[in-house]
Amino acid sequence: MAPRCLRYGSGDSLAKKIPPGVGPRFPQVVVLVGATGDLARRKLLPGLFHLASAGFIPGCKVIGVSLDELDVEAFRVIAREAVDTFAPRKVNEADWHAFADSLDYVPLSAGAAGLKHAVHAAEESLGGNCRRIHYLSVPPNAALSAVRLLGEAELVEHSRIIMEKPFGTDLESAVSLNGKLHEVFAEEQIFRIDHFLGKEPAQNILAFRFANGLFEPIWNRNFIDHVQIDVPETLGLGKRAGFYEQTGAYRDMVVTHLFQIVAFMAMEPPTALAPGPISEEKNKVFRSMVPIDPKDVVRGQYGGYRSEEGVDPASETETFVALKCMIDNWRWAGVPFFLRTGKKLAEGQRIISIAFREPPKSMFPAGSGVGAEGPDHLTFDLADASKMSLSFYGKRPGPGMRLDKLSLQFAMHETGLIGDVLEAYERLILDAMRGDHTLFTTAEGIERLWEVSKPLLEMPPPVRAYPSGSWGPKSIHQLVAPNAWRLPFERGWRDPNPTGG
Repeated sequence: MAPRCLRYGSGDSLAKKIPPGVGPRFPQVVVLVGATGDLARRKLLPGLFHLASAGFIPGCKVIGVSLDELDVEAFRVIAREAVDTFAPRKVNEADWHAFADSLDYVPLSAGAAGLKHAVHAAEESLGGNCRRIHYLSVPPNAALSAVRLLGEAELVEHSRIIMEKPFGTDLESAVSLNGKLHEVFAEEQIFRIDHFLGKEPAQNILAFRFANGLFEPIWNRNFIDHVQIDVPETLGLGKRAGFYEQTGAYRDMVVTHLFQIVAFMAMEPPTALAPGPISEEKNKVFRSMVPIDPKDVVRGQYGGYRSEEGVDPASETETFVALKCMIDNWRWAGVPFFLRTGKKLAEGQRIISIAFREPPKSMFPAGSGVGAEGPDHLTFDLADASKMSLSFYGKRPGPGMRLDKLSLQFAMHETGLIGDVLEAYERLILDAMRGDHTLFTTAEGIERLWEVSKPLLEMPPPVRAYPSGSWGPKSIHQLVAPNAWRLPFERGWRDPNPTGG
């Protein structure tokens, strides 16, 4: 089946063909476990609709599975509501009807036999030469029962399985989880998803570092003073209190997201742009990480958290965490990586900021402004609309030598290619269909991260209160001293289209 033209935005065709090799070679049968849940509605069903309708997949059937006793028509109604509400692109009716025809539904009460029958029927309708993708969009405590169901239904062969975080809650549980997974699926079949790495700007870090001779020579301890990875959120828990009470900000965000970004930032050049070499270089970073010292961690809890439904009135669960981690290798020895994330903070951002060392001696006179606004920074914005900024000192026009902080900025909107950006889940589902592990976490990597987390998990520092809408507990400033947090920005991103024209 030849890929069709890709449609964006208002539905106008840009006559862009899907490049060869971008999608999988074989038709795909997707078993979506947890098909009526929040993640499926917000991301997975709209994403699968786009991948199928845009021609990325040479044939696709989606089988929804959940506890809800529905028939296929009711599931199609749920899917249409999800696409209408959350798809970022306009829905073409012909594409929708084709996708709706590809949907099927099996309640969990039908058991392994019912699921097996539905998958085999879907494969026959696609011509038989298919591959299977099992997406487990379920809570962690339901993941292994779903894995056992797939094993009992004899759906392991020719299949890959995508798993949501968290991958355990400590080293022992991660080792146990991986062991039980490996009883059914081989490691090369398992795709542990981290949607942060599916974002276009996260992958742009690799391009920025390794495709440009300008930056890789200075990407080390001799030129970089420190790195900040800052992911504050304005949202609270919503309906996730039960999950969050067992998890907290560190397990929920740091182990499964922020440490993965650290690996992209800190890894050595891989021998090839291929899953194996990239995974190996990421794992080398994790092996070099120094165990997290509880003294280098600030834990916080926003005011009112303990009164929320489903939360223990004496809860010590952190809704905020900031920490310093170190990588003890030749490239990064002595360079601190500061990480911060939390709920109900002042802004929602996803920022990586690299602070370069200041010149060892200044020839500029006092009062010239040099050094007044801190070191030069290279900043990546990990929002879907990718942005980068490089700040530096430059001379203010006019007599004398007065310096101001200036910046070079790039925004994806300026290229006219923003419509080409795949949503993170879309890209990662497509990669799993192709068997590409580049942006996924390995068993070795996740177990090592729990190993370095052990001192913190065993002796966590006390939880400090912080008001909603703030930047967290005040002690975060002592953690990063003598440096300062980059957020909030003193100067915002420039509007690439200030006139609106």
